[in-house]
Amino acid sequence: SSPSGLERPQLVAHVQQALNYTLFDCKWVPRSARLLCLGSAARGTGVLQLYELRGGRLALLREIEKAKPLKCGTFGATSLQQRYLATGDFGGNLNVWNLEAPEIPVYSVKGHKEIINSIDGVGGLGIGEGAPEIVTGSRDGTVKVWDPRQKDTPVANMEPVQGESKRDCWTVAFGNAYNQEERVVCAGYDNGDIKLFDLKTMSLRWETSIKNGVCSVEFDRKDVNMNKLVATSLEGKFHVFDMRTQHPTKGFASVSEKAQKSTIWQVRHLPQNRDIFMTSGGSGSLHLWKYEYPAQRSKKDSEGAEMGVAGSVSLLQNVTLSTQPISSLDWSPDKKGLCVCGAFDQTVRVLIVTKLNKV
Repeated sequence: SSPSGLERPQLVAHVQQALNYTLFDCKWVPRSARLLCLGSAARGTGVLQLYELRGGRLALLREIEKAKPLKCGTFGATSLQQRYLATGDFGGNLNVWNLEAPEIPVYSVKGHKEIINSIDGVGGLGIGEGAPEIVTGSRDGTVKVWDPRQKDTPVANMEPVQGESKRDCWTVAFGNAYNQEERVVCAGYDNGDIKLFDLKTMSLRWETSIKNGVCSVEFDRKDVNMNKLVATSLEGKFHVFDMRTQHPTKGFASVSEKAQKSTIWQVRHLPQNRDIFMTSGGSGSLHLWKYEYPAQRSKKDSEGAEMGVAGSVSLLQNVTLSTQPISSLDWSPDKKGLCVCGAFDQTVRVLIVTKLNKV
């Protein structure tokens, strides 16, 4: 990288749109110039807005009100033809919507006793092998996996064992879906616990704790052999785990980075380059990072067991956009460098990140 910074990516605020409600999640609609905003109206109802990016402005295509505030959404378990949106709400409901006819959900289940904090999908959009599945994580302490083709009952339910205190699950993510059989779910909790559930063997494969509430977890890719996992925390730190090699006792090697003093709300990997990711912060800032692999990704310990070797993380660029936390973030799957973020200043912003092919 040149010292003058000419080759460094720039984070350019392209459009911003003020909203009259609290925004919890924003998502690009795959294969389109459209994006969705999900949130909570002042009177306690749910809001779903669909916008289209037209040059330098966002045009509102439709707005729908729902009974409960909408916390999170994903397109990950649907086909590109249908592009159904799955949402989790404050009442613990999982709903799947056809955005062309969004009055009544195409699938609906009362999934949890309390708010659904986080949702992820896999097996749709041509990403990941195997069945289309949706995972939900809730304040009620449970993580559930749903197949929208099956009514009412989850295909997997990860809950605290008898006598174990229930922890608020803040974040969930799918990974390892590289063939029909393999699939994992990673969940992060308010006490810093991270758990990796293997859906093939229906068992807890690995757990660790990062000492602080886990706000966001994401694999660099869902549809490859597990490669890297980023977990962000309440205290401005994030951890990158090398998921290639699991040591029998030490687990996965990791590197941690202190990004800022405030909470890191979200992490999202660039769809076109899995070694670049963005974090969004409680201070209203975005940080763009690059992961560098070590010369050798694994080594043998004194007993001859393989253990991973962590790489390093470098900051490519950062920008402060808001006085309030940026709580949601989504890269466009189609246009490299196009991204949308939502903040608690009730504003949705579309950004263009330049020079990503230079890093």
